[in-house]
Amino acid sequence: MVIKMMIVVFLVGYLAIALEHRMKVDKAGPALIMGTLLWVIYAMFGADIVAQYNPEEFIHYLETNPTIQSVTAIEQCVSFIVNVQIIEQLGEISETLFFLIGAMTIVELIDVHGGFAIITNRIKTRNKTKLLWLIAFITFFLSALLDNMTTSIVMVMLVRRIIQNYKERWVYASIIIIAANSGGAWSPIGDITTIMLWVKGNVSAEGIVPAIFLPSLVSMLVPLCISSRLLHGIITTNNSGHETSGSWLTIITRKERASIFILGIGCLVAVPLFKSVTHLPPFMGVLMALGIMWVYTEVMYKRKVCVDEALKHRVPRVIRRVDIPTILFFLGILLAVSALQMTGVLGAFASLLDEHVHNIYLINIFIGIMSSVVDNVPLVAAAIGMYPLADSSSVIAAADPEYMAAFMPDGIFWQMLAYCAGVGGSLLIIGSVAGVVVMGIEKISFVWYLKNVSLIALAGYLAGVGVFVLEQLVKGLF
Repeated sequence: MVIKMMIVVFLVGYLAIALEHRMKVDKAGPALIMGTLLWVIYAMFGADIVAQYNPEEFIHYLETNPTIQSVTAIEQCVSFIVNVQIIEQLGEISETLFFLIGAMTIVELIDVHGGFAIITNRIKTRNKTKLLWLIAFITFFLSALLDNMTTSIVMVMLVRRIIQNYKERWVYASIIIIAANSGGAWSPIGDITTIMLWVKGNVSAEGIVPAIFLPSLVSMLVPLCISSRLLHGIITTNNSGHETSGSWLTIITRKERASIFILGIGCLVAVPLFKSVTHLPPFMGVLMALGIMWVYTEVMYKRKVCVDEALKHRVPRVIRRVDIPTILFFLGILLAVSALQMTGVLGAFASLLDEHVHNIYLINIFIGIMSSVVDNVPLVAAAIGMYPLADSSSVIAAADPEYMAAFMPDGIFWQMLAYCAGVGGSLLIIGSVAGVVVMGIEKISFVWYLKNVSLIALAGYLAGVGVFVLEQLVKGLF
């Protein structure tokens, strides 16, 4: 009964988010209500769920906290939920939110100081279709180095400097979402789900790149070819190839603008390297990067004693430009997903797929589609927990050795999971971090994306799956 109640709340919450513009209510509100309400239901009525899905952790908690052993079983469960599960989940969620805040602040710093004009001034084409292709390929390869979210922010801010018509800009922004998700999937440091598989040892860098690159490229090219037909003519605004107006034109020199741009992008690019060297979470690298940018801009402005303070874009002022509603929306979504994960809903669903489908291709295709509705991180985490890494001995002893071999390191299942979980998030605008961030920046409605982009994103997704399957057939022949 509790599980059914939580599923209903989740579906109603997502419906409210989808109907944001019709309801005239910001999507952050329903998301926060949904996320907190699911935890309320779990805490108030989920005593038996705690013992069922987390028995070892719950017993360990009781053994290490003898003071609560005298209270009722329900109170013990509530204490476990409050003092263990919520804190652990909030810790994981905070990593994402702090990363989001840090990255968005750095990008805003680059933007207010005219850094992106360095790129836009070098884009000479005035053909809308050529510009779309150029933006798509830059995003595709940049997202393999940066995270999808940061890449999307950078590219959307770039497009805003060039395209003034918001309807045309939504087309570019949609392709940016697709290209960012596709580009992040084939790199071990791109999409967060690929990073999870890489860190856990399910895939290796030398295995994932050649296996997923071509399917990921195709998943971008198909929507790109279709979307190209929506744009005609040339850019008629004055922004293409010219500097836009802004206070930085009067107080920031060209050299300082370039240094802020190079330092900002360099700091973001260095985040994966920071993680590899220190083994600390990525948000730590972003916060260090923000600190470096903060100190650099403060030193720069300290030398401009004759400049009006109102014209100086210091970090405390720039932080006000960060889209807090989008961050709160993301918080609500992650709270909701974590509640479903803790109650075993996602794990049970994955087990159901394995039992009734028992086909690695169909399971991954479905996981990819689900990742457009449910955050792909818990889906991939559930898959990793459900399918432990296989070795040669377990493959030989298995009733279906061919099926079991797919779960070995760099096995077909893990490689396809990286593709499907990463690229599948493009099917809905709320299906990925890139989509959520672009949605917040450009105010793209859920319904518009569903009507105009979801089908072409699905076509690209399935085309990439076809390429992956074809690659496996070719490998099997040799």
